[in-house]
Amino acid sequence: MDNGKKPVRVLAVGLGWVTTNRHLPVMTASGAFDVVGVADRRPERVETVAKKFRVNNKFSSPALEEERDLSQIPWLDEVDAVTIGTSPYSHHALAMSAMRAGKHVLTEKPFAMTPAEGEEMAAFAREQGLTLAVVHNFQFARSMRRLLTDIQSGRLGKIQGVSGVVFGNPKRRLPDWYEGLPLGLYYDESPHLYYLLRCIVPGPLESLQTVGFGSTKGHVTPAGFFQHFRCTPADQPAFPVHLSFNFESALSEWHIQVHGERAFADVDIFRDHYICVPNDEGHTAATIVRTSAYATWQHWIQHIPSGIRHFGGRMWYGNEEVFGRFAQAIREGGQAKDLTPEDALWVLQMQHDAINGRTMLMPEPGIS
Repeated sequence: MDNGKKPVRVLAVGLGWVTTNRHLPVMTASGAFDVVGVADRRPERVETVAKKFRVNNKFSSPALEEERDLSQIPWLDEVDAVTIGTSPYSHHALAMSAMRAGKHVLTEKPFAMTPAEGEEMAAFAREQGLTLAVVHNFQFARSMRRLLTDIQSGRLGKIQGVSGVVFGNPKRRLPDWYEGLPLGLYYDESPHLYYLLRCIVPGPLESLQTVGFGSTKGHVTPAGFFQHFRCTPADQPAFPVHLSFNFESALSEWHIQVHGERAFADVDIFRDHYICVPNDEGHTAATIVRTSAYATWQHWIQHIPSGIRHFGGRMWYGNEEVFGRFAQAIREGGQAKDLTPEDALWVLQMQHDAINGRTMLMPEPGIS
């Protein structure tokens, strides 16, 4: 394709929840893409999704016999890029298959199953001059942008600590393949927390301790997973950074919290809310009431814009920026800022360092 404003012709592979509720709605609404084809291993899914998103029947692929090889698609030459929304097991094979055919690629996280797979994908993209991007979307959500703006403006003061907290209710909607991943759901969901930390912290992270607590229900996914880091900025004392995952919780909540000298900030990732409250100094009755008032008012008032986007089917959590950057990178002949193979590899290495370096504690026998 040329470097003008001609839409990027896309094949969407893997028609599960994330593709049909995020990738395809964002692309069809943006004007930067022409979704000319969809593919999946389930023929009935291909037919349903093609009809819903008005994909030309000419490009409605028969079901992929093996969801790892795109050479079986006869019209592959007619697309510029491939988006991958399959399970993580096939990301590497599909990305390599697409890039060998000269196509740009945007893949869901986790980027790959091993650092070696990720390195091969990144090296091939560099050699061929292709755009290879990863969906690290929450960094562009409204709430995270507000946090980053306040950090950059100095509203929070110097950062003195960062915490990421994940509560996951196992009864919520989950993919049927996650238990086969390394540490199960941890491997699928942890990339979000790692790339968000990378956006926030002003210096390198040094891992201090990683502890897992085995499932109380016999699952591969641990009941808990906890990481402690030290961040060492160039211009201030080191400070602690913590990640806490609880995968057997009664609630599903994801939060990023920044402890600043002047203020405390919380990003409610699922609700896309941002709350910032000032330092409560002596923790007097007056400042306690002030904190409650600030926090509750900000919480409830943000239900209005978030609710409108949610019920209007446009709660995309930054995916619109991801796809916009992907299209721009293709036109300009480069990589998508903050979504590059190097960004993806950093997260992938963090995952495998955590898995390999953890201390795993198991529940006592007979306790469930």
